[in-house]
Amino acid sequence: MKKIVVLSGAGISAESGLKTFRDADGLWEGHDVMEVASPQGWHNDPLLVLDFYNQRRRQLSSVEPNRAHRLLVELERQYQVDIVTQNVDDLHERAGSKSVLHLHGELLKVRSTQDNRLTYDWEKDLNHGDLCELGSQLRPHIVWFGEAVPELERAIEITSAADYLIIIGTSMQVYPAASLINYAQPLVPIYFIDPRPAIDERYAENLTVIPENAQKGMKILMGLLS
Repeated sequence: MKKIVVLSGAGISAESGLKTFRDADGLWEGHDVMEVASPQGWHNDPLLVLDFYNQRRRQLSSVEPNRAHRLLVELERQYQVDIVTQNVDDLHERAGSKSVLHLHGELLKVRSTQDNRLTYDWEKDLNHGDLCELGSQLRPHIVWFGEAVPELERAIEITSAADYLIIIGTSMQVYPAASLINYAQPLVPIYFIDPRPAIDERYAENLTVIPENAQKGMKILMGLLS
C-alpha cells in the first residue's frame, strides 16, 4: 500500500472555527504570543498562561472536524496515511485519522514541570495547584517558543518514507516544521493546498499547487489522486 504523509497546520483547523496560531499582527487571541507560548511567559505569569490554555481547551470542545479532516480519513481506504501536524487540537483524531503525530504538543494533555516524560490526558481546566505524581505543578503539554521539538526526528523519519506528500493549512514558514518538505525523497509528488501559497510550481517539477482553502483544496486533490 502506498504511503501518503500529510503535513497540516492551523489553516485546516481555522475552517472548523479555531483561530489560527497568530494573526498578522503577531497576536494570538489578543495576547503577545511570547506572553502565553514561551518559558519566560510561564515564568512571568503562570496564572495567565493557565487561563489562556483553559480558554483554548473550552473553545476546542465547541467545534467539530470539517470536510478536509474527513477527506483525509477517506484516503485511508486506499493508502497508508500518516499525519504530521503543527496543530495542538484533536480534530484529526476526532475525524477518524488513525496515525497523527503532533509536533507542537497537544491541548488535551498536560505534563509535569519536573519531568516532561510525565504526561496526562486532560480535558478540564488546569489550575494552579494541580500537581503531577512527583508533586510538581502541571503545565500545558505544548511546545513553546524556545523549546526543543521532541517529535521532530520521528517526523523526519515519517516524511522520508512518503510516496506522496500533502501540505495543507500551513504556509511552511514556521521552522523547524517547514524544513520537513526537504526530507521527502526526490521526485515524490508534493501537493500544496493553500489559498495564498508561499511557493509555486517553479519550486520543483514534482510540486502541484492547489490555491484553495483546505476543504475545497482537498476535494480537488481527491480527484487528482483517483
